[in-house]
Amino acid sequence: MHLGIVTPVLIQHPSTRSEWEASADIGEIATVAATADRLGFHHLTCSEHVAVPEEIATERGGTYWDPLATLGYLAARTSRILLATQVLVLGYHHPLEIAKRYGTLDRVSNGRLILGLGVGTLKQEFDLINAPFVDRGARADDALAALRASLSTPTPEYHGEFYDYSGFVVEPHAVQKRVPLWIGGRTKRSLRRATTHGDGWVPFGLRFSELKEMLDATTLPDGFDVVLPAGAPLDPLGNPESTLRALTRVRDAGATIASCSIGARNVEHYCEQLAELHRIALTEGVAFTTS
Repeated sequence: MHLGIVTPVLIQHPSTRSEWEASADIGEIATVAATADRLGFHHLTCSEHVAVPEEIATERGGTYWDPLATLGYLAARTSRILLATQVLVLGYHHPLEIAKRYGTLDRVSNGRLILGLGVGTLKQEFDLINAPFVDRGARADDALAALRASLSTPTPEYHGEFYDYSGFVVEPHAVQKRVPLWIGGRTKRSLRRATTHGDGWVPFGLRFSELKEMLDATTLPDGFDVVLPAGAPLDPLGNPESTLRALTRVRDAGATIASCSIGARNVEHYCEQLAELHRIALTEGVAFTTS
């Protein structure tokens, strides 16, 4: 099971963020990314919201760094860690917008892009940018098929229900022959969407028993990844036993990749926690790898 990190600072949920994140800047984020890169962690993440309604931001946070700008910067500060959008909202973009912008990111990062993609649930945000909400699931399926046809070619062509194009040049485009697509969601439909169009599934808000039941009822394609959160922020230095239990639970639930949130007092402590998590992964007799 590979280990990635949920990058601190970039999303700040009131109930889980550490105090130091409130005033952290891009330099501290880059320090975390460079440390994770050096240690061999699988990926780091950045998610997307354009604008969060104030009443919702009060409950779950309003800080969401833009993934394209942020991951572009971090690409220049790292060399091998994968850069995962977890997630972009498909309904906010035309597929060729994603192909161009994130294809460029794939090029400048030397092929380190993972596109995490979701259908989206925040109706107020859809309404704000005049994106269709009611049929977003069907549109997402069409967009995923369009992306699969378009990401790695300079002359994309696709003819679908909602998206139809040919005769355009998209340069630069992704350098990977097959950009990994991780599909977010918590329903059986999201899992079907992932196995049909994607290379991995990133569920959230489900009990491990529910996850195992859904996965056991599904035939997963070869090489398909199940990317699960490791739960509450880990404390490898203060509580290595709890950290190991959390990772073991995720593995036993069917994860091939775990995304880890880590608690810390400051950026230096965060990097020390990362190093201890790496040590636990390599030495505690459980089949964890970080790269």
